[in-house]
Amino acid sequence: MTPDYDALVDTERGLISREIFVNERVFEDELERLFTRAWLFVGHTSLIPKPNDYFVSRMGTESVILCRDREQKVHVFLNTCRHRGMKVCRYDQGNTTLFTCPYHAWSYATDGKLVGVPLYEQIYAGIMDKASAPLIEVAQMVDYKGTIWATWDPQAPPFEAYMGGALDYLDLVLDSRDGRPGGSEVLHGIQKWTIPSNWKFSAENFSGDRYHNVSHRSADDVGISPSARSGVKGRRDQYTPGSKNVLVTFPQGHGTHSVLLPENNWYIEGFHDSPAVEAYYRHCFDERQRRLGEKARVVGFNGTLFPNASYLAHQPRMICVWHPVGPMTTEVWRFYLVDHDAPEEVKAFLRHYYMRYAGPAGMTEQDDMENWNYATAASRGTIARRYPYIYQQGLGRSTMDDPLPGLATAQVSEQNPRGFYHRWADYLSGRD
Repeated sequence: MTPDYDALVDTERGLISREIFVNERVFEDELERLFTRAWLFVGHTSLIPKPNDYFVSRMGTESVILCRDREQKVHVFLNTCRHRGMKVCRYDQGNTTLFTCPYHAWSYATDGKLVGVPLYEQIYAGIMDKASAPLIEVAQMVDYKGTIWATWDPQAPPFEAYMGGALDYLDLVLDSRDGRPGGSEVLHGIQKWTIPSNWKFSAENFSGDRYHNVSHRSADDVGISPSARSGVKGRRDQYTPGSKNVLVTFPQGHGTHSVLLPENNWYIEGFHDSPAVEAYYRHCFDERQRRLGEKARVVGFNGTLFPNASYLAHQPRMICVWHPVGPMTTEVWRFYLVDHDAPEEVKAFLRHYYMRYAGPAGMTEQDDMENWNYATAASRGTIARRYPYIYQQGLGRSTMDDPLPGLATAQVSEQNPRGFYHRWADYLSGRD
């Protein structure tokens, strides 16, 4: 029996059923009705810089290959042989001219064409045409400032329409620190780990949960910052005094948390252990002010691009993907970003900072994972599932385009998770 998703997700009253975090049927419907239709983050072109480079990623629960063919065209293929389904690529990343299935040795070129079938003339000629069995390719794919997004749905809206106003906030992640458009690259490898949590808890948290700072009290007490010591006591990042935290919700389900600097803002030092890195970021700050003018007042913090791609835009700077594995299991991927043309000393400095801050051993990530894991476990109980979670912060108090474009509020609010689950229910209910 299909669940009544509008009953499970009552965003008008701010009540969300615990069932959606643990129910196997709900999870199966997510895979069929959401992850087959939405635009999903796949990877970054800096991971495949040369012809025949590949990077194995995921879309929903399925393995996909992001690759650049010999003519430099980028593709996203389902990582499965057309013959019996074995993965044709079992390595995370590399360079190859052929993807060869280890089961029966069918071989595919990096443009997806089936080019090699053992004993083809004897057993397939006149029966199967090799041109009819290429690797399965996504219906739509976009390269946006180096990030690759794809969908299996040929009827999905164009990427720009799907992102809507949230695209401006994605720019705050991908644009160079000095205000030039684009220019990011992935720093070294991808961090991956598995947590006993439903993927939606992570996605909603990153969409703009300003209410859980008590969870990070220890990180604030030690003043974790880009340097090993903090320049401002109790601050994990530095913003000009008088800055305003703003949450913005978009009808497509995206939610962003940004910082609006005051009109007369100034540079705040944060790299006290490295004069060279400090000089680089001071230069970037000045150049960004010069290039963007009034727009430079908006600094990205974090956000979620529906359904399962989140980001931190400033320090640290990364894209996070919450890959669903089961109702109560999520595989987390971290893509850490830097400017492609940043000095090597800056990249090395940031690598150490990113490891201190984020990931399974990072100071803030450990706090978050404990919360998400317990929240998932708390959704399983027979009695507990009779009582919905309360998402009523700031209900009805947001305004349009004040102080940033979109449904915005400068208060602590759960408007972004409510927007997320409203769109989630649209997909799960099969609406257009």
